Amino acid sequence: MANTRITTKLAPAAVGAYSQAVKVNDTVYVSGQIGLTPDGELLVGFEAQARQVLENLEKIVSTCDLDRGDFVKLTVFLVDLSQFSKLNEIMADFFGESFPARSAVEVTRLPKDALVEIDAIAVAQG
Repeated sequence: MANTRITTKLAPAAVGAYSQAVKVNDTVYVSGQIGLTPDGELLVGFEAQARQVLENLEKIVSTCDLDRGDFVKLTVFLVDLSQFSKLNEIMADFFGESFPARSAVEVTRLPKDALVEIDAIAVAQG
């Protein structure tokens, strides 16, 4: 089974030894994204970072002709679990009624001292 490394300048470059995403058949596995702009600037505040993370995920899968409706699973890492209700609001705004499956856990620290990180799996609906 061949896999394809996915890279786009529409989202921030990887900050370590990993790919932005890897595509295997109709499935795209997106590495964890933090609230960095495509230029590498970490936004300030939970809401700004969470919205940027979702935009980054969408930009990455768009290179495979997928969109937010193709996400099937997200894993969310929060530095402060008290932001969980705000996360739900942001996700409802982003996804509308088409929610992917999701896990959310609190962690001690994230790269670049980000407040939220999300990785994702998207599948072509075809």
